[in-house]
Amino acid sequence: MRHVSAVTIRRRVVTAFLFGLIIFLVIDLRLGYVQFVIGDELYDKANESWTRDIVFEPERGLILDEKGEILAENVTAPSVVVIPRQIENPDDTAHKLAGILDISEEDALEYVTRNASSVNLHPEGRKINEEQESALRQLDLPGVYLAKDSKRHYPHGDDLSHVLGFAGIDNQGLMGLELFYDEQLSGDAGSLSYYSDAKGRRMNTLADEYTPPTDGLNLKTTINFKVQSIIERELDLAMEKYNPDGALAIAVNPKTGGVVGMSSRPNFNPENYQEVDSDIYDRNLPIWSTYEPGSTFKIITLASALEENTVDLEHDHYHDNGSIKVGGAKLRCWKSGGHGDQTYLEVVENSCNPDSSAWVRISVKKDCFRILKSSVSERKQA
Repeated sequence: MRHVSAVTIRRRVVTAFLFGLIIFLVIDLRLGYVQFVIGDELYDKANESWTRDIVFEPERGLILDEKGEILAENVTAPSVVVIPRQIENPDDTAHKLAGILDISEEDALEYVTRNASSVNLHPEGRKINEEQESALRQLDLPGVYLAKDSKRHYPHGDDLSHVLGFAGIDNQGLMGLELFYDEQLSGDAGSLSYYSDAKGRRMNTLADEYTPPTDGLNLKTTINFKVQSIIERELDLAMEKYNPDGALAIAVNPKTGGVVGMSSRPNFNPENYQEVDSDIYDRNLPIWSTYEPGSTFKIITLASALEENTVDLEHDHYHDNGSIKVGGAKLRCWKSGGHGDQTYLEVVENSCNPDSSAWVRISVKKDCFRILKSSVSERKQA
């Protein structure tokens, strides 16, 4: 038997100890790196693989008139979400879903057997009605959930339709005020997070995490619904009596410039906008079309004439015989035969077209535009 010296034994022991120490330090450093450097990242990844989220849409903000009357609101309309791995009997579940949602059993079976953590039944299961909701709640099918959802409702039907616009199936604004203020009205979605095992089955031993949605802001307009109702009624009467191609009306508060009523014909129901031609809902005629300013512009031309001292309201006269030719066109007075001899102050009082054209011709054209631009600038600053 070969004799091993004590020195050799000590060297081997020290070598083994150092080798073990190095391995321990490497493992310790690795554990420290995992724990303190990438720990949060790994935790998030693990948590993501364990959890499933059901999204809850926020309530879209209301649209109100100046008195608080609701012009656009939300009504409850939940959406169906299925978790395929939690469904115990796919064929039976598909059969029952098909009968409630009015879809084929083949389509329903494809939804409940899809290889995904969760499946939204779109569009058949989006924003279902009260009868469908009640039927699903009574069945209480494993793996089938009702996510809180809502759809847009316009309580006054087609009134103010072009101004309000409408929202799509995802409650996104598509036209009118709904589109222009979509970011403010939309809000932020919430969610229900639950833990599941490797097979996607819910782990009831761990608590769910609920993040509530943040509802959108309400929008208060300058519309006065009493005035709006009168406009709608009169436009309906005009359409019935005269059968025109179209009609429109605007009511404005002269002190603030705020629009208190606006409507046009033909109109539509915002909840069923798909049923009408896009030419009807794409154009809000009062602001889309171009119109001559008419008598409202007379104050600008009068101001120009007065500033240039080309007209004396008290002493200068004009004889109105009922019409005047301007640029090859014949402008007529609203009064048959005209107003006869008038001072320019009476021209303003009578809103006489031929006489108003006369003071425009004796005024400096560029001053009219200068005064108009100055008026617009002062209005913006105010």
